[in-house]
Amino acid sequence: MFTEYKNLPHSSRVWIYQSNREFTQKEVTFISKKAVDFVNQWTRHGDDLRGSFTIRYNQFLVLAVDESFTNVSGCSIDSSVRFVQQLEQELQLDLMNKMNITFKDKDIINLVKLADFQKFAKAQKITPETIVFNNMVNTKADFENKWEVPAKESWHKRFLV
Repeated sequence: MFTEYKNLPHSSRVWIYQSNREFTQKEVTFISKKAVDFVNQWTRHGDDLRGSFTIRYNQFLVLAVDESFTNVSGCSIDSSVRFVQQLEQELQLDLMNKMNITFKDKDIINLVKLADFQKFAKAQKITPETIVFNNMVNTKADFENKWEVPAKESWHKRFLV
């Protein structure tokens, strides 16, 4: 059952999918329609899930579920992964590559392979203050407060000089 993202509790569980490129406005509209349709049929063993999504920077798709309403199951998570894989195929995107790292340089979002991120950190092109996107956060509260943080406050800090 679709609920506006802003109406989900802060304890809601989130999954962040970063695209290998920015979405066009047409793709944002397409993804939004598909996501509403998906969330409206998203279930756990026949029970509706109260969920939502948001798109940030036209490059990140975030799915969310209010687990105080119904807990997700392995099957419901699998169905969300299939939904994302379908988007990948339809739009020729890569949303599942966990070896891509995103960071900001002023207002520009950069996406690089993990090995390149490590090289940039070693060359001090990535500093402790560089804003990174911590896609490992699990709750809406952490997404809102700990997703876009300086590298020194994220798991990325292990690569800093």
